[in-house]
Order: sequence, then C-alpha cells, then structure tokens
Amino acid sequence: MAGLIKPEDIAEVRARTDIREVVEGYVTLKSAGIGSYKGLCPFHDERSPSFHVRPQVGTYHCFGCGESGDVISFVMKLDHTGFAETVEKLAARIGYELHYEEGAGPRREEVGRRQRLLDAHKIAAEFFRDQLLTPGAAAGRQFLFERGFDRSVAEQFGVGFAPQGWDSLLKQLRGRGFRDDELKLTGMFSEGNRGLYDRFRGRLVWPIKDIAGDVIGFGARRLFDDDQGPKYLNTPETALYKKSQVLYGIDLAKRNIAKKRQLVVVEGYTDVMACHLAGIDTAVASCGTAFGSEHIKIARRLLSDDGTGGEVVFTFDGDAAGQKAALKAFEEDQRFVAQTYVAVEPNGMDPCELRQHRGDAAVQGLIDSRRPLFEFAIQAALRKHNLNTVEGRVSALREAAPVVAQIRDHAIRPAYTRELAKWLGMAPDDVSRAVGAAARRAPGETPVVGRADRPDPRDPVATLERQALEVALQHPESLDDNAWRDFGLAHFTAPAYQAVHAAIGAAGRPAASGEGLSAWVERVRDEAPEPLRALLAELAVTPLPASTQESLERYCRDILAGLFELQITARKAELMGQLQRLDASTPPEEHHRLNRELMELELRRRQLRQRD
Repeated sequence: MAGLIKPEDIAEVRARTDIREVVEGYVTLKSAGIGSYKGLCPFHDERSPSFHVRPQVGTYHCFGCGESGDVISFVMKLDHTGFAETVEKLAARIGYELHYEEGAGPRREEVGRRQRLLDAHKIAAEFFRDQLLTPGAAAGRQFLFERGFDRSVAEQFGVGFAPQGWDSLLKQLRGRGFRDDELKLTGMFSEGNRGLYDRFRGRLVWPIKDIAGDVIGFGARRLFDDDQGPKYLNTPETALYKKSQVLYGIDLAKRNIAKKRQLVVVEGYTDVMACHLAGIDTAVASCGTAFGSEHIKIARRLLSDDGTGGEVVFTFDGDAAGQKAALKAFEEDQRFVAQTYVAVEPNGMDPCELRQHRGDAAVQGLIDSRRPLFEFAIQAALRKHNLNTVEGRVSALREAAPVVAQIRDHAIRPAYTRELAKWLGMAPDDVSRAVGAAARRAPGETPVVGRADRPDPRDPVATLERQALEVALQHPESLDDNAWRDFGLAHFTAPAYQAVHAAIGAAGRPAASGEGLSAWVERVRDEAPEPLRALLAELAVTPLPASTQESLERYCRDILAGLFELQITARKAELMGQLQRLDASTPPEEHHRLNRELMELELRRRQLRQRD
C-alpha cells in the first residue's frame, strides 16, 4: 500500500509550483496590480472578473463565489482528483521526486510503466478512430447512422472500429516499440497457445477516459452475427481500468456537472452521446457494473456534495430490470447529500432511442420529468402489498414509513407523510406517528458548518484592520522588528479579523532562513479555524492600491502606521480613564507611571505622523 507523502515534500511542491502558470491552463489571467492577476472564475458563471491570483503568496480567491485555496486545492477542484494524486501530478509537472512515509509510494519504474500503458491506449484509440473510415467498418458506420450519429459526432466522442483480424492492433503497437510484456498489462489483448491476439475484433469501439481525459480502456459493441462474444465487451480490470471507479463521459461532463450541480446517470455509451447532443451535458454512464459507492465518491466531489444543493438524476428503462436498478440506486441514496431523482421513460425507451424517434426535446423532457427517488421507492414499496385489505395497508405502512423518514429535507417530509396517508387511505396522524418512530430509529444528521460572520465594510476601524491584515499577509517584509512586535500586540475589534490576527501570531514571523511567502501563508492557513480559511485567502490576494513599487511601500507604511496610531489612541483613552479614577490615596508613583506612558505614546504617535 502506498504511504503518505512526506509533509516537507508537499510543502516543496506547493512552493515550487507556479500557481499562475497552473491556473492559466484553465483561466485567462490579466494583471490586476503589482504581483496580482485576475480573470473569470472557473467555479461559477460571471461576466466581470472577480477571480484573483497572487503567485507570490501562492493563493487564489474569488470575490464572487468565495472559492479560495492554494495550487493543490485548485487542481483538486478543477480536475476532481484526490489530494495525494494531485500532489503527485504537480510533482511530476516540475520534475520533483516525492518521498513517502508509512509505506512505499509509487516507485519511479511504476510511474514509467503507467505512462507506457497510457501511451499504448492513446495510440490504440487513434488506430481505432482511423479504422472507422475504412471499407471494413461499414457496419459500424451504419450502426451509428441508424441511431442518429454522423461522422462529426463519432469524431467528437472518439468512436472507432476494431478490425476483424486477429492481430491488427497488436501489429500496430509492436511497430510502435511496445513489448509483449507491456501489452499484456493493457487489457487490450488475450493470450492463447500462439501468443497474444486482439481482444476487440470486428466491433464498434468507444474510448473510456478517466477524469483527466486520458484513455484507460475501451468498450466494444458486437456488430456481426458470427461474433459469439457478449453484446458489449469492456476492458478487463487493469492497473489503469477499475470498472467500479470508471464513468464513461466523465471527462466531457465534469465541468458542467460542477457548474450546474447536476449529474445524470444513464446506462450506455450511446445514451451518453444522445444526452450530450440533446443538451444534457451532465450525463455519464457506468461501464459494465452498477452505479456504486466508488462512483458516488466521484460524483460527490464533482457536485461539491456538501448540503448546499445539487441533484443526481438516474434514468432507467420502464421494464422490470429498470425498476430493479432504480431501487438499487435508492439503496445508495443516503450516501448523497444532493437530492436524488429518477427519470423513467414509460414506453421503455432509453435516451438514445428517445432522441432517435422523437428528437432532442424529448430527451430534455425526460430529464425534466424526473421524480424524487424516494417517491419512486415509496410507490414501489406500496405495490408489493394489497392495499384493499387492512393487513395489506398496515404492512405497506411498515415498509414505506422508513422510506419517508429518510427524506432529508424536513420541510418536504411532512408533505410526503400526508401523501403516504392518502395513498394508503389511513389517518394522517397514524402515518405521522409511524414515520416519526422510523425517523427516531434513523442515524442522526450532521449539521453543515457555516461561514464566519464578516465585519461591516462601512466600519472604518474594521476596514483599517482588514487593510493591515492584507499588508501583513502579502508583504510581511514591510514589518521590521519593532513593527512586527507592535503588530503582534495590536488588538483587533472585529472577531473575524481578530481570529486571523491570532492565526498570524500562532504561525510566527516568516523564518529568516529564506522561507517562501507561500509556505508561510500556508502555515497561517493551518492555524486558522476552517470557516475562516476562505477569508484568509481573500485577504492574501486582495489587490493593494499601488501601481509602482515605491507607492506600494508607501501604502504598506501608511496602513501599518494607521493601525498603530489607532492602537495608541485606544491605549491613551484607557490610560486617561485610569488617571481619572485615581484618588488622593493613590501613591504618586502610579500617577508618574501613567503620565510617563502617556508621554511615550504621544511621542510614538508624533513619530508615526512625521514619517516620510
């Protein structure tokens, strides 16, 4: 089992990776001041750019939707990859060798072997795609044409054709320098007494890609009557292809799923194609297996499934098998926070057939007609019982009440309780008691943590505190020893800013040994409470109002001086109050001490006002 990446290596990858260069792979950035860049946010739709990046700090923040983080979190959110996978990807990008603890990480030869497998699949996909244009692929082209897919659609989805010979692909890859021991690992070949031969022969072929867009396997559809194999033949389990973790079309749909907060699950490759062509560009399909827990993990990352919305729509045929598949999906429903729905075509047509016979609008109508999955499950439970008898209605209530109790939206649950009572023909109070009892037996719900309250932007004191935090986070070098001490002693009135100030104090001053600014900001982020990390990122990327280095230095001095003068004023008011409360019995030394501190504070304030 691979071990954990060493923290110092994670920090090194974060520090060495140019966040601007990575972000520009997704977003067009323009200068927004000294060391600051902005562009249209990749996480939400907007017309005016509110997404800011500060490479020196290693942080991004969107002032529109609040998304923020470092280069690792950016790639994780955009490519929907796990933490370790993302760090490994970024390390490979800069040529940095990672080290692991608690076990061994992927060895260099393993990384090289994976790349060879990916290269082989890429060449195979190109080979199959070219073969679709040959005379021998006429049956494949006819299959696509009959289902409403022309040549441009085939090219869009990379559909290809595997020739009927035994070694067409084998020769192609051997000719490109691949050894037989490598080809055995791809899953594209079988092995007999005479050695390797093509696994896919005389079939229409769909390339199956991972979330990053790399081809990792193939799905192949039988075309000829003399083919004794299954109707659909997929790549077997390999180092690249794990069917429980693969979703066909995920590379095309991932951005739209994240943007629209919707995932549509269909059953086949042609269904995915039909949905995308009909405007349902959030459609994916599992490959040769049911939509299970590993698929749900991928879906939750794509949907940002955190209780703030989103929906998963399952489409199934109206036959018995489709009904069974829908109820199987309902068993996994509680793994989602997003609302789950089911869309069933009453005449048993799948999305591809629906588009073929009735057009794009019919496919859109199917998705628009979705019903909550729990409603579907309630009705399925009721159909098992004879509702014409008292015994049948009581049995149906016992089975359906836990389904209603699982409804997460507490505003909707009472409505479905009343609907269940109506469907059963029973008293609403009796049904409500049964649902309530089932709910008490259900696991507790976890509340969603909200964002910290933001200070009022009209408050001039809070505004100055915010500006001082921006300076400290973005340009800590502007604080000399005395300024750093005074900053540490400052009292912030706004609770959110006070918490960020405390996080800076806990992280300590940037190390004199040359610690990078991004590494130091990351230390501050680690010290901040989770709900405040978005605010901290915002403070770290807000463009400062300066157009030259000289004006930037002046701005930093002015803001810090303003903060310190504010502290002096507050301390003077406190000392004056103490003086006024002294009486005749107070020792003279206390009068002298307070007056001396007042004089020192006034001298300090004059020095601040006389700065250049």
